[in-house]
Formats: sequence, structure tokens, C-alpha cells
Amino acid sequence: MGCWLVTGCSTGIGREIARAALESGNNVVVTARRIESVQDLADEFGDRALAIALDVTDKDLIADAVAAADATFGGVDVLVNNAGNGYLSAVEEGEDAKVRLLFDTNYFGVVDTIKAVLPSMRERGAGHIINISSMTGLVANPPNAYYSSTKFALEALTEALAQEVKPLGIRVTAIEPGAFRTDWAKRSMWESSTPIGDYDDSVGTRKSLIKDFADHLPGDPRKVAEAVLMVAGLDEPPLRLLLGRDVLKAVRDKIAALSASIDQWEAVTKDVNFPS
Repeated sequence: MGCWLVTGCSTGIGREIARAALESGNNVVVTARRIESVQDLADEFGDRALAIALDVTDKDLIADAVAAADATFGGVDVLVNNAGNGYLSAVEEGEDAKVRLLFDTNYFGVVDTIKAVLPSMRERGAGHIINISSMTGLVANPPNAYYSSTKFALEALTEALAQEVKPLGIRVTAIEPGAFRTDWAKRSMWESSTPIGDYDDSVGTRKSLIKDFADHLPGDPRKVAEAVLMVAGLDEPPLRLLLGRDVLKAVRDKIAALSASIDQWEAVTKDVNFPS
């Protein structure tokens, strides 16, 4: 069994992943911004669970968490980048400081954590980086334009990183959950404080739906954890794993629409090249 480092373990998917990894016999560095929110896992699983306070927007705290994993368990074998926040806003309503913090958490925090574990993984010639993305990292709709942007960026990072580190023995996977019953649409959700009335019937309506159905979403976070545990055990894991019937339909619909658009405009696409 190896050592896992999981970010954002206080609730929801991150907590279920940490618990599933511990129950399967792994050592786990369980992290959250408030250490008291994950201390119970350390109390329950004893020496195999190390509780660490971690805000992924703080590089020093990331370095401390990775150093603790190295000192206690001999290095990180599986990194799960789960920490993140949502943000409900029309593009025009977006608040600059909040959007930048969203990127610092959902994207640059992932980048910094990956960079912190890669030297040890490269030295050992092994490791698995699992990025918890989202259905909205593949299909963008209001009021998630900014949140989707962070996840689209994470998808690109995952895709390129996988090619960079595969020759070094390191695996990379993006997990794309659909709508799951977590705190994403409640405690972990930010919202623009400068709404614009012209968007009430479009963006505003969708905001209300997301908040109203937060406790009734179809996805089971424990099933995500079980899927992540399965993927981590594969010698040839998928680059992407869609989780949920909603994300499966949304992505298939997008692929069909994209394919139809490509075919419709193929002549224009080809016409911009110099004659061969």
C-alpha cells in the first residue's frame, strides 16, 4: 500500500476519497484549511492518517504538507487534487478579486501542488496524479462561466502533463463528476454580490435551480471515491473518467454538435490554407 495526499478533505468527495483510501489500507495525508475538520479521520485511523492544515493558495503550506508526507510515509504515491470552490455569476457580473481567487484555488493551487510532488515522483519513477475536474470542465453553461474556465484550464493541464510525465513512469488522470450531493453548491459556493437585473431570467434562474436542488442531486460522493480508488490501482488508467449519467449525456451531446458544426463549415476551414 502507498501514501496518498488528498486536498480538500473536510467534506464531500475529498473526504470520501480519503476515507476509501484509508479503508483500503493506504496511508493518507488528509488536508483541509481547518485541521479540526479532518482530525476525526486521524483519530479513527491512527498512524495511517496524518491530518495537515492546507490552503492550496499558500505555497509554503503545500511544501510543508509534502515534506510531512515524505518524512512520515516516505513520499506521495498518489496525489488527489480535490480542493476547490464554485462561483455563480454571469460573465459581466464577475468580481475581479473573487474570480482571481477562484483561479488561485481551483487551478494555480493544483499547479503548485503538482510541482511540489513531481521531484520525488520523478526520482522514484512512479506516481499517480489525479485531478478532480468537473462536467463543467468539458461543457460550459451559465452561471458557471468562471468556474468552468478554471476546470477547462485544469483539463488542458492534465492532458499535457500526462504526456510529459508518462515516459518518467508517472500516470495522470482527470475525474469529471456530474452533479453530486456535496457542499459544492452550498458551503463551497461563492456568488457574485453585484447581480445585474437583465440576467435575472437567464443566469439568475439557473443560479436558483442550482441552489434549490443542492440537496437532491443524483450523484453519490462515495461512488466517486470508489471509482478513484479503482483508477489508482490500474497500470494503464484512463486520461479522463466521466462519472454520472448527466455528464455522459452532456458530453455526447456536445461531441455531436461539434462534429455537425465541423462538417457544416469544413469548406471554410480548408479554404484558408495556401494552395498545396
